[in-house]
Amino acid sequence: MRDVRELAEEIVDREGGFVNDPNDPGGATNFGVTIHTMRRLGLDLTGDGAVGLEDVRALTRAQAVEIFLEHYHHRPRIAALPEVLQPSVFDMYVNAGANAVRILQRLLVEMGYDIDVDGSVGPQTIRAAQAAAQAAPDHIADAYAIARRDYYYALADQRPASRRYARRRDGGKGGWILRAEVFMTPRYRLSEAEHRERTATWV
Repeated sequence: MRDVRELAEEIVDREGGFVNDPNDPGGATNFGVTIHTMRRLGLDLTGDGAVGLEDVRALTRAQAVEIFLEHYHHRPRIAALPEVLQPSVFDMYVNAGANAVRILQRLLVEMGYDIDVDGSVGPQTIRAAQAAAQAAPDHIADAYAIARRDYYYALADQRPASRRYARRRDGGKGGWILRAEVFMTPRYRLSEAEHRERTATWV
């Protein structure tokens, strides 16, 4: 198992620096930390009594790593999941919050485990994930990464403004899809032709 801090630093690298994209429902972000998260945590870095854009700009890479470790790994109990699933679920939790766990829970339900899909890593989810990992140790991480990719495509199907994150302007794979495919073995990654076919109906 790779060091969780190393994973957090890789996530920060993937997220990049300050972005304030009006089409992103997460709002302004820096190193992947959203303004909403900073407000929830009360991170008034400028000391002016409010958390705004300048506080997001002031966030450091090191602070982002600590936020991810505490609030997106430790508190959601990602470490209680099988080691093979932790990197992808952690990365997805940073990107999509509790939906990262819901994706896993839906996958486990499809595999026949009777658990609630509530976005929380509790005893039911831990037991089911451990059982699934034991039953299919060579496939569970790929299955989760594929489910994650499907989630991104479905989100873009439903929300045209989000399609730019799943498909580049030239029609190639966008950041969301590439991000999901990092965590799967190459044979499960879509070819460019398959990706273009999947997104052919998008305007």
